[in-house]
Amino acid sequence: MKIETLAIQTTLTHDANAGAVVAPIYLSTTFEREADGSYQHEHVYSRASNPNRQQLEKSLAVLENGAVALAFSSGMAATTALFQALKSGDHIMVPDDAYYATAVLVTEVFEQWGLSMTKVDMTDLSQIKRAIQPNTKLIWIETPSNPQLKITDIQEVSKIAHDLGILVAVDNTWATPIMQRCLDLGADIVMHSTTKYFGGHSDVLSGALIFKENNALSEKIRTIQKLTGGVPSPFDCWLISRGIKTLPLRVKAQTENAMKLVEYLSHHPQIEVVHYPGLTSHPQHEIAKKQMTGGFGGMLSVQIKGDAKNAMALTGRLKLFTTATSLGGVESLIEHRKSVESADSPSPESLLRVSVGIENIEDLIEDWKVALG
Repeated sequence: MKIETLAIQTTLTHDANAGAVVAPIYLSTTFEREADGSYQHEHVYSRASNPNRQQLEKSLAVLENGAVALAFSSGMAATTALFQALKSGDHIMVPDDAYYATAVLVTEVFEQWGLSMTKVDMTDLSQIKRAIQPNTKLIWIETPSNPQLKITDIQEVSKIAHDLGILVAVDNTWATPIMQRCLDLGADIVMHSTTKYFGGHSDVLSGALIFKENNALSEKIRTIQKLTGGVPSPFDCWLISRGIKTLPLRVKAQTENAMKLVEYLSHHPQIEVVHYPGLTSHPQHEIAKKQMTGGFGGMLSVQIKGDAKNAMALTGRLKLFTTATSLGGVESLIEHRKSVESADSPSPESLLRVSVGIENIEDLIEDWKVALG
């Protein structure tokens, strides 16, 4: 089946109680035990498992073509669980322009646990090779990267890593499995902030890890999931599952809108540069074309001519783009990234990150036309 069909079929329920087409929300924290001590429906306590989470995890695994998925209370909770599965003394590699909280998580939390980290420009395979240490256990890829939309060659990095027994995890939040199947490209693990495109309506916080194989690592992280309790509520799982039903349609519409907006902005005299892998001028366009299918996603970044003040002033003149953190919702958002990251963030001072929604593209372009003057 194609992914549009899978998005529906994997989120359908077969409710024996009332025949409901839409899954009920199972709010119970505990589940009935049989006289012989067994559990007829396999669920014991909602921190360990819940029918809504079970359905969501099965759907996520199918959509990413993985063996097993684990849902968490946020994308950062999912990332944390993976890092917790490593050992003191292990070394990990992350992109030099990764989502800023990922690197901060390592420096502020995990370094005191004995993990070490190296930031690398992952568009340069030679840098990756040079940065590998004897204790390197994980290469963390983010492609397209946040917010500069650099593209990393997942296949090539996976080959380098696997020759040395190193795991590869990919943050696939921006591309989603609609545009990019990382496990098929050689990665071992995929992470999603399902808050974003999977939820699609900016009203639920959730994350997930999807594994190529159901093995000792996935079981170890399942144990971490159960014991630490960083799991989404039944209602959160229900909302993400509902969002999955329209995920293919929304992502395709957002991608089409983004490409048309990029085409307009890339020729505007007030725009210094547009970062979008769909542009032939993008340094890694050919890699993006090879590993992203059906388009290049609904995210872009622009650098306005001038300084941070000019960039932030522009966000105030836009009427259809809400100035807010996050992305992937049906509404268009814009944000000056440097001001919400840190002084040492690699994001350029004039950079604005744009999440394109599903509004009429002519209206969105007109909004920019008026705002730019």
